Amino acid sequence: MTTPLSVRAIESMRPGDSPRTDVGETQGLRVTCAKSGVRTFIYRYRSPETGKLVQLKLGHYPGLKLAEARMQVVRMKELQRAGVCPKAQQERELAAQREEEEKARREQEAAAFLVADLIELYLTEVIEDRMIKDARTGKPKRVAGSRKPKGQAEVRRTLYNDPVRVLGDMPAGEVTRKHVVDLVRKILARGANVQAGNVLRELTAAYEYAIAMEKLPEDFANPAMLAKGSLRTARVKLSSEKGRRALSDEDLRALLAWLPGSGFSVTQKNVIRLTLWTGCRTGEVCEAEWRDVDLEKGVWHMRDSKNGAERYVQLSRQAVEFLRQLKLNGTTYVFPSSRSGRPIQQKSLSEAKWQLKHPEQVQNRRVYRPEQRWLTTIEDWSPHDLRRTVRTGLSRLGCPSEVAEAVLGHSRKGIEGTYDLHRYEDQCKVWLQKWADHLDTLLRQKG
Repeated sequence: MTTPLSVRAIESMRPGDSPRTDVGETQGLRVTCAKSGVRTFIYRYRSPETGKLVQLKLGHYPGLKLAEARMQVVRMKELQRAGVCPKAQQERELAAQREEEEKARREQEAAAFLVADLIELYLTEVIEDRMIKDARTGKPKRVAGSRKPKGQAEVRRTLYNDPVRVLGDMPAGEVTRKHVVDLVRKILARGANVQAGNVLRELTAAYEYAIAMEKLPEDFANPAMLAKGSLRTARVKLSSEKGRRALSDEDLRALLAWLPGSGFSVTQKNVIRLTLWTGCRTGEVCEAEWRDVDLEKGVWHMRDSKNGAERYVQLSRQAVEFLRQLKLNGTTYVFPSSRSGRPIQQKSLSEAKWQLKHPEQVQNRRVYRPEQRWLTTIEDWSPHDLRRTVRTGLSRLGCPSEVAEAVLGHSRKGIEGTYDLHRYEDQCKVWLQKWADHLDTLLRQKG
């Protein structure tokens, strides 16, 4: 065509008509009329980037006026003269815009993704058992978590008792190395070095999982991992010293006299008593259930111990009478928490010890009378030292080593552990009774 486009020429177009083209400065501008009667402006040109013919839709008439279409073409020709393909540039701008929008969306989601959410995601998708839909049958099936049931409960307690309580309401993406270091130092301050290490380890893993699941930006620096490096550089110890403390008879006498009036809760006192009678780990005692205790036979069936083997703990007459009184409460667990009804937590003993030793640093808690505070007349001790005390005390009474080891549930090593499978249960009952009688003798001598 030799005449420029006009409004009249555009409006006279009918479906099936050939495209109308413009001339002059805006050559390449076209108008097509579809079967529906919609008229569309198109710019047809040769790309300076690829050398190929390109068509770019500008808009529909009359929403887009002819003068506006021509102005767009003029601007595009300027891009062409600069060596830029208008359509490719438009696509690049749209891609950049989508990327910015996606970045803004992720930032908004990250701001709403709290530390509590991060930890719950880690617990439910990694640590704990979960139900999924079977792809083949369409039915729900259980997928085992990365920890055994007891370990699952412990990880949940570990993360909720400290990280969620302190940092739970913070956006996970705003937590810094300093936040985590301060959290760990607070745990260390109450003497729970092992707990501090557990918190740091699990929080690091929780952040790594959230980053892998794109809940946080790909370039986000794991604050728990950074804190781990800082604490390592500062040589902060996050594990307990190897225990060497065993209470002497004089220490035990002082402890037995102090315990009834101490600041420990009633349930904590009961855990300590049964630990002293049996030599079991305080964690095993805390988890005890009534279904496993046979008071008629004087036996406690421990289904799962630290070394993974079940065993039968023999109970002295004193332990049986003590448990008979406790069973009157009618609970599922021997040592339930008064708040949750679940087993009392092992670490509550360590926390209670710290509060008794540092009552001036305890905020919003009960005020302990002088006689309730930590026993300072003997060398410092921890609840786990009681297990070592039982083992040492049995040796002082003359108990054979293999029997004393069986009392503690230790598995024997080497060739002996392979061929000697005897559990010494009858002998354990005899020597635990001697040990309980010995404790009674010490208590009578308190005056």
